[in-house]
Amino acid sequence: MNIISYNLNGIRSAMKKGFAEWLAEENPDIIAIQETKATEDVVDALPLLKLGYELFWFSANKKGYSGVAVFSKIKPIAVHYGNEYEQSNFEGRVITLEFPDFTLINAYFPSGTTGEIRQTYKYQWLEEFFAYVASVQQKQANVVVCGDYNICHKEIDIHDPVGNKKSSGFLPEERAWMDKWFEHAGFTDTFRIHNQNPHEYSWWSQRAGSRDRNKGWRIDYISVSEALKHKVSAAAILQQVKHSDHCPVKAVLDL
Repeated sequence: MNIISYNLNGIRSAMKKGFAEWLAEENPDIIAIQETKATEDVVDALPLLKLGYELFWFSANKKGYSGVAVFSKIKPIAVHYGNEYEQSNFEGRVITLEFPDFTLINAYFPSGTTGEIRQTYKYQWLEEFFAYVASVQQKQANVVVCGDYNICHKEIDIHDPVGNKKSSGFLPEERAWMDKWFEHAGFTDTFRIHNQNPHEYSWWSQRAGSRDRNKGWRIDYISVSEALKHKVSAAAILQQVKHSDHCPVKAVLDL
């Protein structure tokens, strides 16, 4: 089971940069997209459908903002659009697909970079999401959580931990939530099962040639619940893929 998570920062823009052609070559079973910035009706989905994907979209109410989608070659037995939290649903942040052997949650975590109001909401959203995932786990032990978490967990995950210690995305409270996620919710960071190397990032600022100099952050994750931990046979960050200011992250599960 080849699963990819990818923040496209606008699917229409990514399509113009060869996203569908790359997807045909990479050929994942499931790809979880964040920040679609588009509703399904304004996207030419034919190239994706021709690849054999069934498309599931959950867009924000605000046009051109946020939104998540999952493209799957495996038919889900149920799809849940959003969760029970109104603001999160208004912003199109969570979609959940149930498959026979596991449940996949695709989430676009809020950013707090625009100021105190959004940072406060980010903390609220994190706690709501934690509770939502716990409710999913009560029904299915095998859970995969893909997404742009908008948090670097450890110093190894960011190019300048000292300079960014007061930056949203690397704040102590955010990193403590990640500790709770991995230690108390029982999730495992699939990438770190197989790779402990530094300088492995999934997002770069569009300013000052950050990507060319690899001045990045690792904020995109595929996490798996305890029951799936030993089924992760491979994981990677596909830094050479460039349709966005993010790059795709990948995990292979032997189910």
